[in-house]
Amino acid sequence: MYPDTTVYIIGHARTQADNAITEHFKGFFIGVVVDYITDEIVDISCSSTIPTTEKFIQSLFINKKLDKYYGEIDRQIEQRYFGTSQKALSTAYKDAVKRYAEVKEKYYK
Repeated sequence: MYPDTTVYIIGHARTQADNAITEHFKGFFIGVVVDYITDEIVDISCSSTIPTTEKFIQSLFINKKLDKYYGEIDRQIEQRYFGTSQKALSTAYKDAVKRYAEVKEKYYK
């Protein structure tokens, strides 16, 4: 399904205790498929309880790059995503960027 030039990265964040995601998943996760040659996000999913949430998050991330933190992605989250896990999504994004940098450094210099 995915080319050999892709890797799978997980970004994690805590969510508020009263969040349905916390009750179901114990945290917020994004799973990101990235082409390590171009650093482009080719697919993303998340620990959401509503399918529309996942589709909307995909629209924010797919075809963007994960090679470094981009403030524009964070601004899009802040200005367009008003789910209760908004802060968790931003934190999970930053965690995924960090993990991806570690993977690139170790395996794909």
